[in-house]
Amino acid sequence: MNDPKSTARRQALARRRAQLIMQVQNGLLSAQEAARQLRISRKTYYKWERRALAAMVEALGNREHGRPPLLIDPEKEALQRQSQELQAQLQVLEQTARIRQWLEQPDKKKE
Repeated sequence: MNDPKSTARRQALARRRAQLIMQVQNGLLSAQEAARQLRISRKTYYKWERRALAAMVEALGNREHGRPPLLIDPEKEALQRQSQELQAQLQVLEQTARIRQWLEQPDKKKE
């Protein structure tokens, strides 16, 4: 279960990490100092930096314009087709019943 306070703490920590990575990228801070502030090794810092920069490139890549395509649910499509077929069959049966009723009527009423 996601506790709102826990989520907020994780987001704050992620923001702090991102800030430090950006400071290193801008030459305002050394990787060693960022690692010290984060209480991690330089090796771990560089791993996080690579992941963060790769995620940024992915997030900022070109995407298709407009809304994303709807995911098609094959089961739902099959049920919709089946429903349409059954409705068509029902119409045919109703028309057949009306024609039979009409044919069973005495000749006077047909005119």
